[in-house]
Amino acid sequence: AEDIIFFNGLGDAISKVFGFLRRTARVIVPTPSYTTHSSAEAAHAGDQPITYILNPNNLWYPDLEDIENHIKYNPAVAGILIINPDNPTGAVYPAEVIRAIVDICEKNDLFIICDEVYQNITYNGTVAAPLCTIIGDKVPALCMRGTSKEMPWPGGRCGWIEVYNGHRDPMFETYVKSILNAKMLEVCSTTLPQVVLPRIKSHPGYQEYLNERIRRYERYSNIAYDILKDTRGILVNRTNGAFYMSAAFTDGLLTHSQTLSIENEEVRKTVETLVSGPDVSLDKRFVYYLLASSGVCVVPLSSFATSLQGFRITLLERDEAEFIKIFTTISTAIDRYLNS
Repeated sequence: AEDIIFFNGLGDAISKVFGFLRRTARVIVPTPSYTTHSSAEAAHAGDQPITYILNPNNLWYPDLEDIENHIKYNPAVAGILIINPDNPTGAVYPAEVIRAIVDICEKNDLFIICDEVYQNITYNGTVAAPLCTIIGDKVPALCMRGTSKEMPWPGGRCGWIEVYNGHRDPMFETYVKSILNAKMLEVCSTTLPQVVLPRIKSHPGYQEYLNERIRRYERYSNIAYDILKDTRGILVNRTNGAFYMSAAFTDGLLTHSQTLSIENEEVRKTVETLVSGPDVSLDKRFVYYLLASSGVCVVPLSSFATSLQGFRITLLERDEAEFIKIFTTISTAIDRYLNS
């Protein structure tokens, strides 16, 4: 119990975990990366985030060589962030990948921050091995969990960190204590969710409720993959965890002149204004045209701390016919956009 600290949601945890780092200490984060993490790390350092590659040509797994090179040439790196299952890619990392990152941290005297908020949402035969089963007794780590995704209860504002090997390094121990002291300034933080959480998790209907959602995500991940995998100009991997899918455009295919037909004249003019600036990323241009022409809303992949051009979409639509329509519309729109 002394190694668990509760927060008002994981946003609060992320803010404090990065905010209480020594100003010169850096945490290398994945790219693409969940922006709350990458933005918090960048804000803490007053600089651009240091990132390691999630390789779309290898199921979005971390590029271990890239991690080691960034550590080698950035002596300020003190820790590594892992998000498993991953947002925004939906990748689930095999235990050997996590073990390799733990070994890198042990070799280079680094700590780990691991976001496991989607830990129990995996499918297609994959399992997200918890960091606690791999970490051993040498590498200090903070593991993040919460109620907002699995239950889901986003309004409950309840997240927590689990501290592993917190006494192995005096500097890390002081760092964790500073986070705890900051939380002690608050009164009754997340009391209601802490009281309710055990009752929900132990309810006889809870596991089947979660299993139903997982079965639906699994089915939809395969439907989405089957529709998009042969779409010219994009690279897509089957989603195996969480409820997101990311697709990356082939380099060089997007231009500043491509468009989609927009029936509403006022909307068309608005979109043309929004995408006219020189700093508008090419995938953001596509996203605006897709939304205005079809009503389908996706998020530009470049907004996730990456130079890749693409988009992220969720698997949350419950109506299967509507879900198929959405992804078929995206596939058709990509073809028309690239040929415009």
